[in-house]
Amino acid sequence: MARKVKKAATNLPIPADDSEARETIREIGDLNRDVLRLQAEMNDRIAEIQEEYGNRVSPLNERASALTDGLQMWADVNRGRLTRDGKVKFAEFSTGKISWRIRPAKVTLRKVDDVIAAIRAAGLAKKFIRVKEEVNKDAMLEKANVAQASGIAGVTIGSEGEDFIVEPYEHDLKESA
Repeated sequence: MARKVKKAATNLPIPADDSEARETIREIGDLNRDVLRLQAEMNDRIAEIQEEYGNRVSPLNERASALTDGLQMWADVNRGRLTRDGKVKFAEFSTGKISWRIRPAKVTLRKVDDVIAAIRAAGLAKKFIRVKEEVNKDAMLEKANVAQASGIAGVTIGSEGEDFIVEPYEHDLKESA
């Protein structure tokens, strides 16, 4: 039984026999290697450009950082006047604006299992530990469960589909003994 071709075959170079198929795979391999060479060339040029501009930008960033640090020292000394004794958190000038922002608090945990144990020991589990429920999609995809999972409202098990893959063989250059 012949398989249906899903792609329109107009203007495609379709091999006529095994020999042409082999040649097509070889050409695809050649094209893939050409792409890799061009990508490597591009990345080399990008690295050169990044280095050049990085060297040119570095002193500018250092100067801007020093100016910012000096401005902050001056602003901290004059903060009361600039913020009208804390009524505002910014000061505007004709050339720009400075402001102070409080960063939000954050929690950092080390050895999470030990922290959870300590929370439970302190009797604070209901307050500081949450349980997350989520659907086990992997279990739904198991062959024995697909039919049952598909019958649940809101669950759709889609086809895995099929991909056509061409893998030209690549050989490493062997050193002569």
